[in-house]
Parts: sequence; structure tokens; C-alpha cells
Amino acid sequence: MNDAIVEYEAGTAFPGVIGRTLDESSPAWPVPPRAPEGAPNVVIFVLDDVGYGQLSAFGGLCETPNIDGLAKRGLRYSNFQTTALCSPTRGCLLTGRNHHTLGLSAVVEFSLGFPGHNAVMGFEHGFLSEMLVDRGYNTFAVGKWHLTPSHESTAAGPYDRWPLGRGFERYYGFLGGETDQWYPDLIHDNHAVMPPSTPTDGYHLNADLADHAIDFIKDAHVNAPEKPFFLTRPRRPAVGDAVG
Repeated sequence: MNDAIVEYEAGTAFPGVIGRTLDESSPAWPVPPRAPEGAPNVVIFVLDDVGYGQLSAFGGLCETPNIDGLAKRGLRYSNFQTTALCSPTRGCLLTGRNHHTLGLSAVVEFSLGFPGHNAVMGFEHGFLSEMLVDRGYNTFAVGKWHLTPSHESTAAGPYDRWPLGRGFERYYGFLGGETDQWYPDLIHDNHAVMPPSTPTDGYHLNADLADHAIDFIKDAHVNAPEKPFFLTRPRRPAVGDAVG
């Protein structure tokens, strides 16, 4: 057998050899999704209730040195339309579509049974995560989701509008619009979990989300160091939180 790995594109003829015995045969494999060489890692932070001019990376008075560091090594955009509501803005950001087209005229908890207002995003509206995972990226999300209709957010599903149903390979956070930052309602991938510790032990959701984001990236990198990742970290700051 030939030790070299032979690959072929889907829909093309099998280039290997199928003989009467294994010694007379040579295998070939369908080409897996691969990101282009040098493809960048992508990290998106979404902060609710934070104005464009508040962070120090954009000249504001709230000092955010970690975000400043990312901004200096990345790209800064200054022309994004926000709908001033959580679910619609998140939907627009992840799809590039108008929020009414997505059925997100309001947050998912306030949906109405009319076109453009029912919080039921059609699967014809591709998510950035769906596009990137098909192009060889690992895709992770941590934090607030707020894009699943309320009646689909229970253990009965359906799960196709949960993060793992929309292109994210791993998820850790909460599905609704808000949760207690010290006693959160947590979802890990597709199932509910309890917080790993309590506030008396120093628990806070912010650190928990960061730890899981690091673990997701580390687990993937150990097994495929050449593979880029896309991480989105939607977040709703709570009273008393420090941003940065």
C-alpha cells in the first residue's frame, strides 16, 4: 500500500485502486474542509448596553486595556448599525441580514405571531459560524445567546436554533436574555449544567465563561494546531461588573 495520503474532491472520480486484496489496493480520502494557510483567528465580543464611545479603544473614558491590546493587533470598525436591542443586533451581526428579515423585530421573549416579528430565523439566513466551520474553522460561542425562540429553549427542543444547531461546535453560556451572574442558568453544548462552584467559593459567571473559552481553544489547538478558530463572546454586563 502507498503510505502517501491521496485526496479527492467530492463529486470527482475515486482516484485510488480497489483490488482483490488489500495489498493490491490503494486508498484515497475525500478532501476535508481546510482553512487557507495563514487564515486568522476571529474573536468577536458583543457587549450589551455599552456605547461606541465608552471604551478606551475608541477614545472613551472606560479603561479596557485587554480590549485595547486586541484592537491594536486587529481591525477597528466604526460603521455598524445597531438596532438598540439584544436579539436583533446579534442576529444582524452573525448573518449580515436586516433584523426584520430574520424575524427579529424585538427580543425573542417579546415575539409576535407575524412575519418579521416571530423570532423564528429561517435556515436560509446563514450564520457566520456555519460559513466558517464549512471552511475549516473551529467555531465556539460562550456567554449570552438570545437567538432561540423561548418555546424552543427547553430540554424538549427542538435544538436546531440552539448554538450547536447554527454552526457552533461548542457552546457554554445561557440561552435567554439574562441570568443571575452568580447563580446562572447554564447550557453546556446542548444540555443544562450546574455552575461549577458557588459565590462563597469565589464564583462569578464572567470568569467561568472565560475559562471555558480558553478550554475550547486549547482542546482544539492541542489536536490541530494549524486550525484557526472563530470565537464569539456575547455578554451582558451586570451591575458591579468591570468591563475589560
